[in-house]
Amino acid sequence: MDVFKSGFVSIIGRTNVGKSTLLNNLIKEDVSITANKPQTTRMAIRAIANRKNSQIIFIDTPGIHKPKTKLSETMIETAFSSLKDVDVILFMVEATSPQIGKGDTYILEKLKEINKKVILIINKIDLVKKEDLLSIIDEYRDKYDFSSVIPVDSTKSKYSDIVLDEIEKLLKPGPKYFEDDEYTDQTSRQIVEEKIREKALRNLDEEVPHGIYIEVIKFKERLTKNKEEIIDIEATIYCKRDSHKGIIIGKNGMMLKKIGQSARYDLEKIFGTKINLKLWVKVDKKWDENTAILKKFKYTK
Repeated sequence: MDVFKSGFVSIIGRTNVGKSTLLNNLIKEDVSITANKPQTTRMAIRAIANRKNSQIIFIDTPGIHKPKTKLSETMIETAFSSLKDVDVILFMVEATSPQIGKGDTYILEKLKEINKKVILIINKIDLVKKEDLLSIIDEYRDKYDFSSVIPVDSTKSKYSDIVLDEIEKLLKPGPKYFEDDEYTDQTSRQIVEEKIREKALRNLDEEVPHGIYIEVIKFKERLTKNKEEIIDIEATIYCKRDSHKGIIIGKNGMMLKKIGQSARYDLEKIFGTKINLKLWVKVDKKWDENTAILKKFKYTK
């Protein structure tokens, strides 16, 4: 009889190395927002992979970067705090980096202090030659005793079972922490806030989206006159500058409409029902210094 295993796995790496894309493929759900811009993930997102003989709870962490604000400091603190309570760590790097840079060296030093089982995930292997990949693997193996090294292209699902199998080997027998149909512990409001922010990241210029914060102020399920289920959602997009407010709204409100429509489309698939989404934009120049807001981004067990 097969022994059922379970455990917690943290994914860590520099910004924009593909952590969230990998996680979504491992879970087979759109649980962590993705965008081709740095610092997409701000908080520790938990996601659950339910397999025949195991349940693996992932923690997707903010990318490691040089902090410039209190929010940045909180994000990095969140990333490293999550490593202390997990059974396995996935350390993700890019195959396109010809040598180990300062950011990855910093993470490696932290991993040595924690002393956990670590799997090295080398992403973007489709962009390098085989001999260059082998050279990178050797360089990392010289720096740390990894449990295994897995080269991947995180955009392709064919690598998912390889990664999950390696994790499962390292886990101990354990219980199911979540039901089989659960794939995240995020609340409905958190899912909405992250989805709106993802669409802002994808549609706005580089400078603007990292200065925004989304707050759902209404989430109410109801029946229409025709007895159809619908969810009324109202959310505020906070930004730090008056000029950014104009960019987010766009000419004749077209940008805000575009963000709202694309967010609503995804949310209707996630919740399986019609969504009535209304968005507002407000300026708060110091939202990223607000203690109550920063608390939301801190890692909790």
